[in-house]
Amino acid sequence: MLAGSLVFVALGIVFLVAHSTVKMTVTGALAVLFFGFCSVLFIQRLLRDRPELVLDDAGVDHVRLGRFGWDEIAVVRIREQRVRNTSQRFIELVLHDPDAYLARAPELVRRTASMNARLGFGPASMAVNTLPVRPEAVLDAMRRHCPGLAVQQP
Repeated sequence: MLAGSLVFVALGIVFLVAHSTVKMTVTGALAVLFFGFCSVLFIQRLLRDRPELVLDDAGVDHVRLGRFGWDEIAVVRIREQRVRNTSQRFIELVLHDPDAYLARAPELVRRTASMNARLGFGPASMAVNTLPVRPEAVLDAMRRHCPGLAVQQP
């Protein structure tokens, strides 16, 4: 993903340098800003010395979403979002009290919560492409740590 973002930053720079039209200049500037930001996030993920997801007997700790106790989670499920010919899988933690979580959630999660709601997702969804194992393995591990956890199969 980092390589892809850097390619789009480079294309944005080409559009800025070529600046044959206002539309190309604006497109180039937006591409450099957006994909430059994405590149910084991917570099931070690569350099941080912390696992993406930690499961223990007390709950779930996700690097972007924060910490959840098992008692906060009503259901865990794998969801898929389709856009044209591609799809993205997520592990969604359906929470008993999403508003309580949003009150303590990281800023980025709070900012994207309304967009996720419009797409039919709760505030606690983790993209599986950032995890080193298949999502089914994560659900199995969650059940081992919390045998009473409700898991919805896709």
